Amino acid sequence: MKATLRDTRGRTRLRFRGLDRSRPRCGSHGSRSVAPLRGAIGLVSVMLISGCGYRHQPIFPEDVGTVAVEAFDNRVYYRGVEFYLTEAVKKQIEVRTPYKVTRIEGADTVLTGEIVRIAQSTLSRRRGTGLPQDVEYRVVVNFEWKDLRSGDIIRQRRGMEVVAPYGPARQIGEPQTMGQHRAVQRVAERVVSVMMADM
Repeated sequence: MKATLRDTRGRTRLRFRGLDRSRPRCGSHGSRSVAPLRGAIGLVSVMLISGCGYRHQPIFPEDVGTVAVEAFDNRVYYRGVEFYLTEAVKKQIEVRTPYKVTRIEGADTVLTGEIVRIAQSTLSRRRGTGLPQDVEYRVVVNFEWKDLRSGDIIRQRRGMEVVAPYGPARQIGEPQTMGQHRAVQRVAERVVSVMMADM
């Protein structure tokens, strides 16, 4: 909508979609009043141009083509988690990186790791029964990404911790395996994020 108003000096003032623009009858006052507006519009345009159409892309080492993912070692008594984690890491590499997961024979690099700690902590309990209502499933891992051609360590993390919540006593009870699954997926995502060259 556009409305026309006149001020006490007889100048016509136009208000269009919330922008207040002055249009004096004559003189140089108009150039001075429009200049700040033009400057603001120019600044907004630059911001829009710089912000639109640009998206940060993950950068990975370009001299790597293949990655061998060795089965994670398990230093805790929660058995089977290492197999799920190994498969989850392989899938994340295939989906989020330009690398191909292959066997260690002929691979450019190898990724190895170990689960050093798994713990669960109760955040809240259900009234009346005292059963755990909200629980955190915590996983701590060490891992290393090594260049098999040069022997150099590309990336390495020790004591990387990931936490995932689940609710065993909610209206639809979530089993412990749900918390385990979420934690494993988050660990795999973190491992691949660390593989980025700009981390």
